[in-house]
Amino acid sequence: MPRAKQFRLVLVTCGSLPEARKIARAVVEKHFAACVNILTAPVESLYTWKGKLERSRERLLLIKTTAKRLNALEREVLRLHSYDTPEFLVLPIAAGATAYLAWLAQNT
Repeated sequence: MPRAKQFRLVLVTCGSLPEARKIARAVVEKHFAACVNILTAPVESLYTWKGKLERSRERLLLIKTTAKRLNALEREVLRLHSYDTPEFLVLPIAAGATAYLAWLAQNT
């Protein structure tokens, strides 16, 4: 039985829907992630970049993976992403349905 502590949720924003889909497909096909949710409605992002306040419409990826796959996942996201410094934030998963966690473990 998998323990929730081994799983992670990774947040990645993308500048376009085609880029989001390209990254999602690649990381799932390579089993760096079991599932990627693409928020197709844009999120509005406000941030400082090179000393200037920026505002962008981005697509958010919710990537479900394991702690062991994080390094490979990050390398692949960085390889495919168009941003100089893409968002790659990792959140621990505290708990989840046993069957879902087992599926996640089998697919990463």
